[in-house]
Amino acid sequence: MFTDALRSVWVEVNLSNLDYNVKQIYKRIGPDPEMLAVIKADAYGHGCIRVAQVLRDNGVKTFAVSTMSEVVTLREAGAKEEIIILGLTPDMYADMLVRYDVTPAVCSYQNAKAISDMAKVQGKTVFGMIAVDTGMGRIGYQWDDTEHAIEEIRKMEELPNFKAKALFSHLSTADEADKSYSQLQEERFLHFREAVNEAGLDIPFMTMANSAAIIDLPSTNFDAVRPGIILYGVYPSDDVHKENLPLRPCMSVKANIIHLKTLKKGSAVSYGRKFTCERDSKIATINLGYADGLPRAYSAKGRVIVNGVICPIAGNICMDQCMIDVTDVPDVKFGDEVIVMGTDGKHTISPQYIADCTNTISYEILCAFGQRLPKVYVK
Repeated sequence: MFTDALRSVWVEVNLSNLDYNVKQIYKRIGPDPEMLAVIKADAYGHGCIRVAQVLRDNGVKTFAVSTMSEVVTLREAGAKEEIIILGLTPDMYADMLVRYDVTPAVCSYQNAKAISDMAKVQGKTVFGMIAVDTGMGRIGYQWDDTEHAIEEIRKMEELPNFKAKALFSHLSTADEADKSYSQLQEERFLHFREAVNEAGLDIPFMTMANSAAIIDLPSTNFDAVRPGIILYGVYPSDDVHKENLPLRPCMSVKANIIHLKTLKKGSAVSYGRKFTCERDSKIATINLGYADGLPRAYSAKGRVIVNGVICPIAGNICMDQCMIDVTDVPDVKFGDEVIVMGTDGKHTISPQYIADCTNTISYEILCAFGQRLPKVYVK
């Protein structure tokens, strides 16, 4: 792996598991809703270009991202599919939206007009999605201020080169055991749609369901679902009904031991001397640190798998390296593989475990590992 990854640490992405997850999601949602596959943040750290190809092979025709730079990456790699930017794009980037054939999210007439003006210059028509805030508090027209929203959408309808093609909203608590707030958001979304219809505005397409909703709230599937983290084989939380959707994790993080030494009882390891050897100990070093996505807060509870043995992280995780107590690993040697996240078939260290130990969420763990580490793709 030294040659393939150009480092002695790498992210391993299992494309067969990705393919499996996509097929399971299709089985879950049935034939009617479209799949708007969320591949923002470099496909949650898995590599958007290779992920897009697996999605493409499974018939996915629409990708969702967050930034123009993500759009450019996909287009320059040859992506011809529809690409939605789920966040708002300022007026100053309207020319880029048009040039790269983006479906933008909008929630103001001013933004839609800027896009239409640039589309007219380039001889195109842009089809956008109207964002509706049903309780997330992030972007979108307020669900209960339909008078203002309808006034603006009506003006958008008069623009020569911009057309509203869909309404979308986002669920904030669908991954929690209590679904009452999500159901309230669904009701608000339907209320907004009804008000738009009664005003004589024709926006028939609706999308709301995120990963957790795909698992637990099929009534929110509407015309399209937006799977994100479940594509990559990770559940949104432990509160969803996992039996509804079997998944296989796609990402592992692995390293090779690059240094090995024996320290005497009482020796300290790493910054702050937080770890002291309670016996003569074998300490291994790997080239992985918090700059690579391994949280420093994981130091006290962190563990890895070496040759079938669970081993604790020894001392504070450094920026680019960390140390491991491998005293209990028989015949451990330089170059042995270390599983930082993943499974050896017997033991498993999941992104959720790392997230629980560091008071965060699995999404953050996946994205962080994927930003700096080289990727090796397997099937």
